[in-house]
Amino acid sequence: MQIDAVDQRIIALLVADARASYADIGSRVSLSAPAVKRRVDRLRAAGVIRGFTTVVDPAAVGWATEAFVELFCAGRTTPAQIGAAVRRHPEVVGAYTVSGEADALVHLRAADIAHLEEALERLRAESFVTSSRSTIVLSRLVESPGVGPSTR
Repeated sequence: MQIDAVDQRIIALLVADARASYADIGSRVSLSAPAVKRRVDRLRAAGVIRGFTTVVDPAAVGWATEAFVELFCAGRTTPAQIGAAVRRHPEVVGAYTVSGEADALVHLRAADIAHLEEALERLRAESFVTSSRSTIVLSRLVESPGVGPSTR
């Protein structure tokens, strides 16, 4: 699918505010509301836009502690095995295969340090995990919900 500069701008505007009306978006990209809707429908049908969501402040709902955990795995552990295992842990908010020494990088959120420690122990108990290395987040410096250029 071809994505032009207008599509990219529409995507950036939706990432910034998924509740923006087609008319509001149209005024920012010089299109009518129906033209924006057609483009959004096309982007959704092609799977470029996979859905719309609500972004919640984790601290506001009691999950103020977070860490990144490098997982080191035994033998020929596959990404599918890692993915299936980490999905069982509600504290996992992201998991990635990575280059370098570690096999995977897991992003955890927890209520506090005790909860984080309990989640780490459960994660390290997975049969394929041989070791881990954790880094606790002190503060977030940059956080962006989407991809591509900013709408600013």
